[in-house]
Amino acid sequence: MRKALRTALLSPIIVSFLAIFWKLFKSSNVTKLQAVAEPEVKTDVLYLPEMSVASVSRHVFKKVLAVETPEGEGALVRRSIGSMKLRNLTPFLILDHFSISQGAGFPDHPHRGQATVTYMLEGSSRHEDSAGHKGTIKTGGVQWMCAGRGIMHAEMPVHSPGQPDPRGLQLWVDLPKQYKMVEPSYQELEPDKIPTAYPEGTDGPVKIKVISGKSHGVESPVRPLGGCWYFHLIFDKKSSIFQSIPAGWTAFIYTFKGSLSVGPDPEAHEAFHTLVLSAESEETGVQVTAAEDNTEAVLIAGEPLDQTVFQYGPFVMTNEEEIRSTLLDYRMGKNGFEKAHTWKSKIGGRR
Repeated sequence: MRKALRTALLSPIIVSFLAIFWKLFKSSNVTKLQAVAEPEVKTDVLYLPEMSVASVSRHVFKKVLAVETPEGEGALVRRSIGSMKLRNLTPFLILDHFSISQGAGFPDHPHRGQATVTYMLEGSSRHEDSAGHKGTIKTGGVQWMCAGRGIMHAEMPVHSPGQPDPRGLQLWVDLPKQYKMVEPSYQELEPDKIPTAYPEGTDGPVKIKVISGKSHGVESPVRPLGGCWYFHLIFDKKSSIFQSIPAGWTAFIYTFKGSLSVGPDPEAHEAFHTLVLSAESEETGVQVTAAEDNTEAVLIAGEPLDQTVFQYGPFVMTNEEEIRSTLLDYRMGKNGFEKAHTWKSKIGGRR
């Protein structure tokens, strides 16, 4: 059974000692972490039909508009998952479609207990963490971070004259409870290292960037802790694809350009909507049809977790006691937060 999302109620004493550091990240939903060698990726183009004994499509179960809202100083965020309209979609915690203007960003802040996936749609963003890793996520690139037991990091957009503000998607994925205290790690792929599937051939009307998971014979090298598939669907022309999804997994589509329909229902869903998909036992995947040329969306699916969510800002655990221990670890600088009070990033502007 999927358990309802719960928010930890903390004592005034605990809240008070966090008041100062909370200001650093209360407007941020960013993430990053420690280094793991980037896996070698085969970039050969593959395209094979998505086969199924019986292709039965999921349908739209719930539709949520992600309203653009100012957040922090200079940031605009469209949040669907994690908003009051969509609080519980295990294993997913937050989905933000962000646009960041000059001078805005997300300076030094901590994380524990979740993975974050930052995918740049336009522009680029620099990152730096307390484990000594730093770099830049370029347009079309992705960083998949597992915060694990704890990390400090900063993420700041890069602005160039004549270039649009950086835009992207950030997804928070809950970690299975057995992985919440692992060492932080990440996998980062440059744009040309993300494999691409061509359901109708390289000259066809649609391509799928396989950020994680498997699509039409193409498999991503990213290996998340816990099941999670992430696809960027790009329709140059009106066309339709069928994507297999493991039975019982939570799945959704976020549209950000053009419009599309799902399954046999002809209703066209316009940009900036999160479409939560059904999960009936006989459904083997989802049929997605572009209702107009130049339509883009992400299709994301994950294995649901049978565990309670206790979230306090950037800390995500399974019960109140674990949250209290996390706050104590942060305050005392231990168990993953040894550099919490001494490390300062170069890009965060807090020196």
